[in-house]
Amino acid sequence: MVARITMVSLTPAIERITSFASASHLRACALLFLLALAAFLPGFSTLQPLDRDEPRFAQASKQMLESGDFVDIRFQAEARHKKPVGIYWLQSAAVSAGEALGVPQARTQIWLYRLPSLVGAVAAVLLTYWALLAFVSPPLALLGGALMAACVLLGVEARIAKTDAVLAACAVATMGALARTWLDWTRSLAFVPSRWNWLIFWGATAIGLLIKGPIVPMVWGLAMIVLCVSERGVRWLKPLRFGPGLLLCLIVVLPWFIAIMMKTGGSFFAESVGQDMLGKVAEGQEKHWGPPGLYLLVFFGTYWPAAAFAAMAIPFAWVRRREPQILFLLAWIIPSWIVFEAVPTKLPHYVLPLYPAITALLLLALVNGGIDRFRRGAVATAALVLLVPLALVGVILYGNWTLDQALPYLALPLLVLMLLVAWRVVAAFRRGDLEGALWRCVLASLLLGAGVYGFAVESLRSLKLSPRLAATVATAGCTDPKVITAGYREPSLVFLTGTDLAMAPDGAAAASFLGQPGCRIAFVEKRFAAEFQTAISQAGMTPRLLTTLNGFNLNGGRRLEIAVFVRP
Repeated sequence: MVARITMVSLTPAIERITSFASASHLRACALLFLLALAAFLPGFSTLQPLDRDEPRFAQASKQMLESGDFVDIRFQAEARHKKPVGIYWLQSAAVSAGEALGVPQARTQIWLYRLPSLVGAVAAVLLTYWALLAFVSPPLALLGGALMAACVLLGVEARIAKTDAVLAACAVATMGALARTWLDWTRSLAFVPSRWNWLIFWGATAIGLLIKGPIVPMVWGLAMIVLCVSERGVRWLKPLRFGPGLLLCLIVVLPWFIAIMMKTGGSFFAESVGQDMLGKVAEGQEKHWGPPGLYLLVFFGTYWPAAAFAAMAIPFAWVRRREPQILFLLAWIIPSWIVFEAVPTKLPHYVLPLYPAITALLLLALVNGGIDRFRRGAVATAALVLLVPLALVGVILYGNWTLDQALPYLALPLLVLMLLVAWRVVAAFRRGDLEGALWRCVLASLLLGAGVYGFAVESLRSLKLSPRLAATVATAGCTDPKVITAGYREPSLVFLTGTDLAMAPDGAAAASFLGQPGCRIAFVEKRFAAEFQTAISQAGMTPRLLTTLNGFNLNGGRRLEIAVFVRP
């Protein structure tokens, strides 16, 4: 009964809060900032390093701090010439600040490396609000920013120490500036753009180049081509001041590009462009292949909870596709989406820079009566707001029970409440309260994030093999131990154990490593146990078995048993 009273009284509360917040941009940004933190902070500091990309980025940043070399990018002895240096600098700065503030063992605290992603995700939310002000009223722009904070995919990227949350912020900044230029030219803008609009565009482009190379210019470049063809000219681009803007980009990015070219003899560009970028175009890299159309298929999960309503806005967008606002948003979405679908390598976060434009289309459809709740299949589509998290809850419960023979009891109240709110989303849609339904979507997402990241994932002990293995090193009872691993070779283990972690090709190599002078520790996966035992017997060694850990490796999809030996 209490939950029902809360649900019914939700709309007046929403109206009071949004009316107060949207009365000024400062209040709106303050509310979005708090919503973003509520969405992104659960689990932020407690989630283990998520193999494989996150610990690769974090370890490379850690090695910059260890070596003092902030030009080259390395993972152990291997050159990591895939992405530009920007994210590594940001992560190194965050960890250095943590050390200066006295954070214990700062260089192995993964949450410090995640801070740039958190800042990027919060910035993406605030910049979505700023970009949407070119299309809709402040209350709706506030709702759009809140929907981005609620977006499942942005919430994931906010908690992972890599490039994509910062890249999304750069992309929405450039497209917000480009939108103001286009809509001002077509006399579709309700205000005069700031004279600093061009600086926002090029400043975000320069940062984007240092973060992930050509992705941000690709998004706005493809949109420009579509709009120039539609306008049959390029004069509308004049306010962006291409001359000073390109000069600014060169000033920002050229020093490091020259330094890395001199340091690597040009191999950085050969690997990052020739192998990484073009390799993804030619074939699916690192088992991330997917067919065209995959992003559309997973859209209802990655853009949950607003995806179902965004899908209902498609007919509206098609009918009014020639209007300047709609044309711009379609130019933002469609060309880049086609490129991402055509590339064989598929990762969900690739399309994240396009989600603010989808949010804008949804809100324009909302304000113009473009979402028809009486259309055939509309209620069934809206029901995905409930069915998608219901399926996720089922997966979580099954995973917890299968892997650890336990249930996430602390998460269950939040997950049940989330499902109740999702049910009320569908009810609000059916009675025509579309704006109220979308605000309830935001609440449902906050509850889902708190339940999943704050409690359910935290209880999955089987997935925390690397933290548990690294913790055993401290119990070995010796100083400055040297460590080797046989079988289990995830980057998270390197990050948590140390840069000099040795990789054994087999159990015999691990035994030979233990036979060398000094304190030695070996992690031996069960499949190498027999040859390891044979080798230590032949060498006459009797290493001490510290512990045996059982867990599950998501990347390999295998249950693992790893024994930890120490000598002497």
